[in-house]
Amino acid sequence: MPTAIHPPSAALLIIDVQVNVVAEAYERDATIANINTALARARAAGAPVLVPLDSELRVHKAYGDAFEDTDLEAQLDAAGVRTLVVCGAQTDFCVRSTIHSGLTRGFSVTLLGDAHTTDDLSGYGAPTPNRVVKHTNMYWAGQRAPGRKAAVVDAGEVEFV
Repeated sequence: MPTAIHPPSAALLIIDVQVNVVAEAYERDATIANINTALARARAAGAPVLVPLDSELRVHKAYGDAFEDTDLEAQLDAAGVRTLVVCGAQTDFCVRSTIHSGLTRGFSVTLLGDAHTTDDLSGYGAPTPNRVVKHTNMYWAGQRAPGRKAAVVDAGEVEFV
């Protein structure tokens, strides 16, 4: 069932999908294809998209949390954005930090469940990447905050209308 997202009060936030970041990522090609699906839907609807095209917003960050020491929140506020649709890499670092920060800063946050990925860090004691992605989707779907919501949908279900 499609999930309606309403631009311009909603924006697609693509985190760290860069060659060196996703080179060894879990299900990289499928994840990038799903990100591209969401990207095409957002652009077709005129939603703000935070990827590096000349006509779109971009944020240069130094920390995992895309809000930390950046102008992201100011750019979103200036654009009237109150809902974030988030995808990208790495699930267990930048994606998680940013979705939590967005929710605590007053945004509703939808995570694209099939459009985020991470490297295999199980050799360091972390769960395998498939479990990191699955666990993140599970707990994010259960998050709640006053006046805003957290959700998880697949890229093929998100409709920017």
